Amino acid sequence: MKILSVYNSLLVLGRGTGQVMFQNNALSGLLMLIGIFLNSWQMGILALSGNIISTLTAHLSGYGRDDIKNGLYGFNGTLVGIAAGAFMELSLGSLLLMTVASCISTRISRLFSLQHSLPGFTAPFILSVWILLGFCIWIVPDILLASDTVTDTTQGIDYFQTLSFGIAQVMFQENLLTGLLFLAGILINSRTAAFYVVLGTFLPIPLAILLGIDAEMLNMGLMGYNGVLCAIALGDKTLKSLVWASCSVLLSVVLQIIGMDLGITTLTAPFVVSVWVIMGIQHLVLPGTEKR
Repeated sequence: MKILSVYNSLLVLGRGTGQVMFQNNALSGLLMLIGIFLNSWQMGILALSGNIISTLTAHLSGYGRDDIKNGLYGFNGTLVGIAAGAFMELSLGSLLLMTVASCISTRISRLFSLQHSLPGFTAPFILSVWILLGFCIWIVPDILLASDTVTDTTQGIDYFQTLSFGIAQVMFQENLLTGLLFLAGILINSRTAAFYVVLGTFLPIPLAILLGIDAEMLNMGLMGYNGVLCAIALGDKTLKSLVWASCSVLLSVVLQIIGMDLGITTLTAPFVVSVWVIMGIQHLVLPGTEKR
């Protein structure tokens, strides 16, 4: 019984990681976790910690067992945990703040689940991290890491790196192998989703160049990760979905650039907002269109 309980717990944690990229598959999540650990064992532990904390919060709060089992509370906590390592010095204080933010993400996820107008996607993660960063800026600014400055040191676009980093940046990773493991995790669950992942990383390139984004930003995957999520969220096997997904990807690029120009830590907000906008348009143009 104990072995079965451990196995079920691992399945929940795996799905919680896989759901970051819409994959309700424990093996997909495991490959993604391996990818994170390959890039940074600290971030791997933080990802697991955020996943466990948010899932446990949902369990103790008596939220739906099926939702918990399918990782629908764990994936936002996973992102919160990784974000803590990306933005804060690792210390007891930052770990405590990460714990609180992971719990908050679960509460926000619950609020989204109580209404049917808008899917939450990664909004609970975004709002939790914005709250976390706001608290740090005002109360404990020394806990924050210094921002990295992007410099254009490349001669051109490295399309392979752009693909891999664009996928990996969904979870704040900058590692070629990590991105490939993420893609493999998606591919074993859905070839259609894997196609849309590739679309989501490459489609932003011409628009980003037209809007003045340099090659280094593209090579770091900073223009692709929101597109990856947009494409998976809206894409299926129909031509119509391909058009809608492409529109969402391009809109996310514009929103990302606007956010960066305004000095906003955008996280995955361009993805969430662009998909909400497209879903709203779909509802107006095609009444009765089901929300995904």
